[in-house]
Amino acid sequence: MNFDSPQLINAWTPPGPAMLFCPADRPERYQKALDRADVVILDLEDAVSPENRVAAREALVANPLDPGRTIVRINPAGTGDYRRDLAAIGDTNYRVVMQAKAEDVDSIIDTALQTVALIETPLGATRAHEIAAAVNCIGLMWGAEDLVAGLGGKSSRFGPDEERPGSYRDVARWVRSSTRIAAAAHGKFAVDSVHLDIPDVAGLISEVRDAVALGYTATACIHPSQVPYIRDGYRPSEEEVRWAHRVVEGSAEYQGGVFSIDGQMIDGPVLRQAEVVLARVVATQADAEPDDTPTTEHQ
Repeated sequence: MNFDSPQLINAWTPPGPAMLFCPADRPERYQKALDRADVVILDLEDAVSPENRVAAREALVANPLDPGRTIVRINPAGTGDYRRDLAAIGDTNYRVVMQAKAEDVDSIIDTALQTVALIETPLGATRAHEIAAAVNCIGLMWGAEDLVAGLGGKSSRFGPDEERPGSYRDVARWVRSSTRIAAAAHGKFAVDSVHLDIPDVAGLISEVRDAVALGYTATACIHPSQVPYIRDGYRPSEEEVRWAHRVVEGSAEYQGGVFSIDGQMIDGPVLRQAEVVLARVVATQADAEPDDTPTTEHQ
């Protein structure tokens, strides 16, 4: 595909679909989190109290992980913690950051690092397309709780006594959709938000299935017990893989022309969907037994 936005050559992409948050002031959990997930997000922002951020940055420098599977979430631009976070990262081999509360292009460019922009404020939501166009913006993620707080609201999801209990309210769904569209429009990957209700496995599975259907690359999570469900959701079934192979092989046979499989018309868009299915066929590591301790506070 051709995109109008400038693209980094060899930009980092998630090596797998399960991205696990870990508080940066808990270095004893770093390797454990990385062992459980495909990517660990070492969090210097919401998961760390302000008085512990100096210790968190020291731990970040002193306890290196594989930089190819690690993202560091930094504090919002314009704060003293933001500058101190970037200075600490300069003493590590990490080169991918997640910009909390991203609201403008300049704050992304200013990191001078490959940056995943976290769209989680009303202003950020209105500027998602501009932010995605930044040359060093490699992906977008969205967050519901800070968004609703910025609206002066009290909940991103419907309550048990409301219609569609547990589902996102319409404003949150709009930001989720617009973030995904902005990422796709500029050729960047998209990460779906965390599911905070850890025991709600059915809700997590449903959201992962929807994320896969919409072309998300990964889903973030807050507990290692959520990782297997995310991986399973992104892993195509054997039936999907067989179908995709038939579509790709049929397209080659018909030289890109329209044809049918089991009564289904196959044209260009369906071929691209089949290619996406095959692209998701990745090996995932065996899951370790999860513990019962959440790895971070809410997004």
